[in-house]
Amino acid sequence: MTAPPSSTSASVAIPVSTSTPPLTPPPEDPSHGDPDPGPDFITPVDNVFVRTHLGGFPDIDPAAWTLTVEGLVERPLRLDLATLLGLPSDRLTAVHECFGSPFRPDTPTRAVTNIEWAGLPLAALLERARPLPAARHVLFEGADTGSFHGEDGLSYVKDLPLETARRDVFLAHGMNGEPLRVRHGYPLRAVVPRMFGTNSVKWLTRIVLTDERPEHMFTTTFYTRTLPGDDTPQPVRALDVSSKMLSPECDAELPYTGWTFRGRTWSTTAVVRLDLSFDGGPWEPATLDVPGADPAWQGFSLRRTLTPGPHTVRSRATDAAGRVQPPPGARNSVHEVRFTVGVPANRRPPHPYAPAVEE
Repeated sequence: MTAPPSSTSASVAIPVSTSTPPLTPPPEDPSHGDPDPGPDFITPVDNVFVRTHLGGFPDIDPAAWTLTVEGLVERPLRLDLATLLGLPSDRLTAVHECFGSPFRPDTPTRAVTNIEWAGLPLAALLERARPLPAARHVLFEGADTGSFHGEDGLSYVKDLPLETARRDVFLAHGMNGEPLRVRHGYPLRAVVPRMFGTNSVKWLTRIVLTDERPEHMFTTTFYTRTLPGDDTPQPVRALDVSSKMLSPECDAELPYTGWTFRGRTWSTTAVVRLDLSFDGGPWEPATLDVPGADPAWQGFSLRRTLTPGPHTVRSRATDAAGRVQPPPGARNSVHEVRFTVGVPANRRPPHPYAPAVEE
């Protein structure tokens, strides 16, 4: 295999893996949970979820690591880390959502974050490698290996159609302004915006162009689903249209003076409408942030004053493709929050030790 010029290698600093946080997050680490979107537009790295299928994280020596681009290409490539970091870099802000374990694909709770990635588009490497006319698919393989569902010796493999991969895949070596951490795929991972996180292979080592889809545990056995109106299972790829309430928190007590109801919404395309329903009443349009050029999530808000007592609020998103967030029972169902509105201050009963008021 031929390698691209590496004249820039000597001037590029390679992050050392031992300087990153510990490989295995402690039990109380928020990355083990399903975090709500949170108040920050960009999710802090410490709060980004971690999911793996094959046990622990691979121990990668950055000095020995390479990325290959091989298979049905005219010029196979092998790039070391210094060469890769010396290539022109770009940034991409995108929603990153977990589809969940393939054993519970209908469970509605999902981890979702918004991340600013640093790296380069896959298209830049494909331009160098020159795919052959027979190439139709791209396989991404990570360095993690292990056992899953009774099968040993697996590596984590995902695939995409060549044209989709050429258009969408981003190869990330940085995350929120810092080098990629081991737990998030150091030294390089694939990022596929507008698709579920299962397609964004961590600890990337091989990119293989093929003429057929690879048969594999994580390509054709798991991570498939049959969508409403379809008869044939399809790969889990495009994000569903979704929204989550951020404020108020569940079971919160709000002041009678009014409250601004806020949240986040996202989809595989722009969300064009966000409605709120209070106590099962009619849907009311909320103010929706205008989407930017990147596939990031969007904020929404609506200010309301409600009567004292218990209430519920539901959020429902509609995207540019016409998809509407479904009622309860689906994995991306409308999000509901219960809360209580307090009694106005001038209607509160007197304190039992307050002095009597003389007539």
